[in-house]
Amino acid sequence: MNTDLSGQPEFVQDAAAFAGEALLMLRDWALSPEAWIQFGLLIAAYLLALLISLRLKGKLRLALTPDAGAQGALPAMRRGLLLFLPLLMPLLAYAFAALGETVALSVFDEGAVIAFGKRIFLFLAVRSFVHHILSDPLLKLVGRYVLVPVAALYALGLLGPLMSYLNALTVTLGNISFSVMALLRGVIAGSFLFWLGGWTTRQSAEFIEQQKDMRPSLRQLVAKVIEFGIFGIAFLLLMNIMGINLSALAVIGGAIGVGLGFGLQKIASNFISGVILLVEGQATVGDYVELDGGQAGRIVKMTARSAILETYDGRWIVVPNEDFITTRVINYSDAGSANRYEAPFSVSYDTDINKVPAIIEAAVATHPGVLSKPYPPDCELRGFGDSGIDFAVEFWVNGIDDGPNKYTSDVLFLIWNALKDNGIEIPYPHRVLEIKGQMPKASA
Repeated sequence: MNTDLSGQPEFVQDAAAFAGEALLMLRDWALSPEAWIQFGLLIAAYLLALLISLRLKGKLRLALTPDAGAQGALPAMRRGLLLFLPLLMPLLAYAFAALGETVALSVFDEGAVIAFGKRIFLFLAVRSFVHHILSDPLLKLVGRYVLVPVAALYALGLLGPLMSYLNALTVTLGNISFSVMALLRGVIAGSFLFWLGGWTTRQSAEFIEQQKDMRPSLRQLVAKVIEFGIFGIAFLLLMNIMGINLSALAVIGGAIGVGLGFGLQKIASNFISGVILLVEGQATVGDYVELDGGQAGRIVKMTARSAILETYDGRWIVVPNEDFITTRVINYSDAGSANRYEAPFSVSYDTDINKVPAIIEAAVATHPGVLSKPYPPDCELRGFGDSGIDFAVEFWVNGIDDGPNKYTSDVLFLIWNALKDNGIEIPYPHRVLEIKGQMPKASA
């Protein structure tokens, strides 16, 4: 039945023409012995791939599965290869169909049916890849809504005409002009490149953190340089893939320069300050610092813009990198150096104070966290108080005392027990009450 579509939009006419061609092709296939032979070759390719994959999957899984708890590059690579086992069957079917297509072309000089089946197998492989292998949310989203539809269009033979149509559509932004096809390529390639950049950055950071002979600040600096380098290369590759002339980005660069001049001075200052901190190593991850404004905590993370301090009560303080350069900063730890603390105490005036230093120094030295270097515990006489004689013991430890709650508390317990064991009294306030005149008489 002929239908006049001359009054319909162009895409409706194109779709109708394509549908008509498809019906004619299916009719020719149904009446062609060569087409049925190719269809048989497709079924044979599918069954052979299914049989081989069923036999190989168990052996490959056994061979690739690393020992439980195994760490390192080789076990990680073997676990990664295990993820691709779902692709074994469709890829084998694709390979066998390609072999069958070669046979059909050499015998019949025609292989449209088996070529169509081969593209279907490739579509199944792409679909399996997106649904079973991709785990990153961004890549999975791009695969589901971009990669799978592209594979479906390729299987149906529509990808070529669609690409030609999208290449003809252009988008212009100022003096930058690119096609819709270039934009789609950029979305796909950009998602993959930046995912690959993030993965490479994480692997590099883990490797650098294992290099304990490097200073912590140098490790941070190398990790940041690698991160900026990887994403810079990814950006340049993306621009090349999209076909954008890099000289056209001069306008964008000028706009960024103006923005830095007016509204982004602090961001630029903090970024440069962060680089200076990493180079000089004055403060790095793991150090306990106190800023001029009173904020204190251990540095748990350093970013391009700021450092994050974690206080002892679990709060995080975000401190701009510029504050470490322009204000006074007290670094208590310097990535693990020893620190000195003291614990004050008093004894009774009836005590032979010449014996106290030796008793206390020996008791404090038994604490496993107290160091003998750079100095052993040192008990000093500090003064004569109202109720007793004041002493203090100085001791060195590797780490930070949480006020009097970590090392000082343990040391005070040791002092208390040592004084009790030696019969030395710990004084408490005494007051003398003087009553002038006669004592008042108690009433009956």
